[in-house]
Amino acid sequence: MVFDIIITIILIGIGAYTGFLEGKRNITWIIGGGLLGLLGGALLHLIRIKTKKINGQRAFTSLLGIFLGFLMGYIIYLLISPFLNLSPMASNLVKIAFLILGGYGTGLIFYYKSYEIRLLSGIEYLKPKKPEEVESYKILDTSVIIDGRIADIAETGFLEGILIVPRFVLNELQQIADSPDQLKRQRGRRGLDILNKMKKGVKTIVQIVDDDFPEIKEVDQKLIELAKKMGAKIITNDYNLNKVSQIHGVDVLNINELANAVRPIVLRGEKLTVQIIKEGKDPDQGIGYLEDGTMVVVENGLQYLGKKIDVEVTRVLQTTAGRMIFAK
Repeated sequence: MVFDIIITIILIGIGAYTGFLEGKRNITWIIGGGLLGLLGGALLHLIRIKTKKINGQRAFTSLLGIFLGFLMGYIIYLLISPFLNLSPMASNLVKIAFLILGGYGTGLIFYYKSYEIRLLSGIEYLKPKKPEEVESYKILDTSVIIDGRIADIAETGFLEGILIVPRFVLNELQQIADSPDQLKRQRGRRGLDILNKMKKGVKTIVQIVDDDFPEIKEVDQKLIELAKKMGAKIITNDYNLNKVSQIHGVDVLNINELANAVRPIVLRGEKLTVQIIKEGKDPDQGIGYLEDGTMVVVENGLQYLGKKIDVEVTRVLQTTAGRMIFAK
């Protein structure tokens, strides 16, 4: 931050001094030059923020974009300079402006489209990569985005690599958000909000890719084909997608399995405090839930409906839907 301030002050000084020389001590030129220097400092600060999470491959692609942007800006300047009636000093300022805008703009485009550009140009396959150099891609499906827990997991820093959102998944989210059914509409809008939250996350790189498979109609099958193409894993909480992906040899990270794995272990005879919120299937049974969503079935708990009570664990049952605790 201090470095950015120092650079900005230097740029303001250079801009103001250039305005002083060009405008022959005209205060308007001096102020204009200083403001131009301030803008340059702000742009450099923005670039530093954008490049904090860049890895080696993305850095190379971005630098290539900046170089091409400089070249393009210079060519445009050469084409229009004969039509500009400017002094040598002003002409140099215009040239610098074209170089900065061209380099910065093209660099950002190459930054956000790094994967596609490397894939199209063949850079992705120039040489064998060491294990530590391979980018880790994880593809998000529609259900896991709507679920929302993926945003909190990503923010903890446990998810490495780049989170991929295919364009066809984004389109499906938008269709759900525009649905006439109110519940579907709320789910779709929640998914879009979660996605926006993740794109703003400090510890998360979310990249939208346009790869599609028009001959395939089902979104789940498209996800599997994209995962094969990119060598990526699929993150989902869809049980069927989980099983089909495994049949195709695609690795899957299931959010529900992760949630079950990180739940605290409860042993027989352990004491718990639980609020009875509804009636159980058997007579006099009461149902409550732990903070992580685990169901607790309490014998003779119905009489305490709406109250918090202390219970003792008698049995723990693991099912495909999750874990159930029986207590008295």
